[in-house]
Amino acid sequence: MSETEFLTLAEAVLGRIEAGLEQAGEDAGVDLELSRNGNVLEIEFIDNGSKIIVNTQAPMQEIWVAARAGGFHYRFNGEHWLNT
Repeated sequence: MSETEFLTLAEAVLGRIEAGLEQAGEDAGVDLELSRNGNVLEIEFIDNGSKIIVNTQAPMQEIWVAARAGGFHYRFNGEHWLNT
C-alpha cells in the first residue's frame, strides 16, 4: 500500500474512533475531551485524568495507541486492523 493510501485509510479510522467515542461518551454520560491535531487523536477522561493517544505512523503503516495499559501497534491486513 502506498503512503497516500495508508494515510487516507488511517484518517478514516481516526474519524470513526473520534465519532464513536463522542457518541459513546454522550450515551454513557462519560466526560471525555477529544483533541485532534493532524494525525494524532488525544482522548482524555476528565473524571480521572486518564489519557489515550492514538496516532498514525506512516513509515511503519501502523496506527499506534498509547494508554496506561501500554502501547499497541495496529497494521491493516487488507480487511482488519490487527495488533502486531
